[in-house]
Amino acid sequence: MADFTLPELGENISAGDVLRVLVKPGDALAKDQPVLELETDKATIEVPSSVEGIVGEIKVKPGDKVKVGQVILTVSGGRAGREGRSAEASRSSGLAQEREASPPKEREAPPPKERETSAERTEARQAPPERETAADRAAPGAQAVPARAEREKVVDISRGARVAPEAMSPAREMPPAPAAPSVRRMARELGVDINQVTGSDPSGRISIEDVKAHAKRLVTGAAKGGAAAEPLPDFARWGEIERQPLRAVRRKTAEHLAAAWSTVPHVTQCDVADITGLEELRKKYAKQVEAAGGNLTVTAIAVKVVASALRLFPQFNASIDMAADEIVLKKYVNVGVAVDTDRGLLVPVIRHADRKNVVQLAAELSQLSEKARTRKISLEEMQGGTFSISNLGGIGGTYFTPIVNAPEVAILGISRARMEPVFQKDSGQFAPRMLLPLSLSYDHRVIDGADGIRFLRWVCEALEQPFLLSLQG
Repeated sequence: MADFTLPELGENISAGDVLRVLVKPGDALAKDQPVLELETDKATIEVPSSVEGIVGEIKVKPGDKVKVGQVILTVSGGRAGREGRSAEASRSSGLAQEREASPPKEREAPPPKERETSAERTEARQAPPERETAADRAAPGAQAVPARAEREKVVDISRGARVAPEAMSPAREMPPAPAAPSVRRMARELGVDINQVTGSDPSGRISIEDVKAHAKRLVTGAAKGGAAAEPLPDFARWGEIERQPLRAVRRKTAEHLAAAWSTVPHVTQCDVADITGLEELRKKYAKQVEAAGGNLTVTAIAVKVVASALRLFPQFNASIDMAADEIVLKKYVNVGVAVDTDRGLLVPVIRHADRKNVVQLAAELSQLSEKARTRKISLEEMQGGTFSISNLGGIGGTYFTPIVNAPEVAILGISRARMEPVFQKDSGQFAPRMLLPLSLSYDHRVIDGADGIRFLRWVCEALEQPFLLSLQG
């Protein structure tokens, strides 16, 4: 019996939907004969067979979602092709030598009968020539190498083992880890050695989730001073130092942002909003808002603008669930606002910001900010955010790249507004205008660049023309 598993389909393609099964039980199957028609997010393709024989059990049907490496059908009385037969022979030879070379007490692996699963048979058929043991490659009369030791050096890549230099010829390279091209690219982007990742699949195959989990363990270990962190030098060799404890807020911020930066593919887009007219309105109504218990700041106005934008662009009010292959769209709008405190950065959350007017938002923002600075804010008041705003304009600067506050998918950074000469098309002259720099960072897994600039442009236009909030918000 032989299993035909779904092969690699191409870059960034790890699964697809079955449209048609092109064979049935009892059919004679030839190598490279189309087996099923598959629809991926890239195109509709016909998947050819890598085995030959008589079709036995078909394990998928139209409408099923199948992943790379999943068994599609079984074949009896056939062959898996020259490469598969060679790898299978090498594997059998290695197993036989292992039984002869290893005493019973040293065997840690289960008997061959238990270990020879269909997934491993598939792995053996697809294995490159490098997976042959040294004994298989040795010339007649050459000194035999213990099969168990050689197999651990060459074959056991699922645990990150590397090929020993002395066991490789100059032309050979380390066998590739069992992972799709998209998984390898994710590992490169996260700075993870794919050979150090353990695959969760029974066959040892590495998934994107395995890479992310490995990266998270490295980040967590580094943040906690674990073995994953690179040892620090003795700084006292070059002068006087002082060590301060990493307090709870700073430690949690470090761990959370490090994990977010490692797992979220960030993109930051920048733009400027002409708030000359808005500044006049803000100063005009500042006293009225102050009487209601708030401060009519640019941040308070930005909360209202962003809350309206999130209703028009729901993909920014979402989270991504990679384990379930789903995007979670939230029907509520809760905007978090970063507050600088003596303990570190805290992010109080204004709930249902889209249902409140600017006066209410200004008052609530003032109250939450004061509670954060006086250490009276509760954990509940800092949870449940769907989007964040960070305003550094009170300190200075032009642009910056805020880190997405995962599991949110976007954050808006606000820098200091400044008066600059702007060319006016109507008059053909330069005029002084108050320009506000904005920086939007977002999770590229959920949001494309075109959507990012549309969102940011709408925010700019709403700040420039407040009537737009009533018209579209």
